[in-house]
Amino acid sequence: MSLALRGERVVIRDWRDSDLAPFAALNADPQVRRHFPDVLTQAQSDASAAFLREHAEREGFTFWAVEVPGVADFIGFVGLLRIPFEASFTPCVEIGWRLARAHWGKGYATEAARLALTYGFDQLKLDKIVAITTPDNLPSQSVMTRLGMARDLAADFDHPNVPVGHPMRRHVLYHIHRDKH
Repeated sequence: MSLALRGERVVIRDWRDSDLAPFAALNADPQVRRHFPDVLTQAQSDASAAFLREHAEREGFTFWAVEVPGVADFIGFVGLLRIPFEASFTPCVEIGWRLARAHWGKGYATEAARLALTYGFDQLKLDKIVAITTPDNLPSQSVMTRLGMARDLAADFDHPNVPVGHPMRRHVLYHIHRDKH
């Protein structure tokens, strides 16, 4: 299935091979990855993109590539992903984003995430979509709030894919229900 969701300034689309190099650069940037345990190597980034492409084939949705026509062919990703680990709130679908630093603060993440939410509720008929991040990732939490998501204070959790004792193991959970969108 080929996907292209168009907003006023952004396009969410399927991944292309030409996205791999700018995706690796974004994943190697310590500022972009400051709320993750580490930066990614080229091989790790390519494996991540392969996982996202496979998820799209299997589920019909993923964290899709984002472009800004006339500005950049690839600025990062935004989309929906079935959370691949077990937690008190799973199974569920997560909305997520990661943009190259040059494209921060321009509203692209929020605009693209709104497109993804609409797709999730209208096309996929999801009842609820969640978002997760570290407690100190205030920029992402601001996007979540602008999307109308609410933090579930009782649902903070230790991310099972982050090593025990790591300062980024603790995560917060936001959610939005179809009737609030």
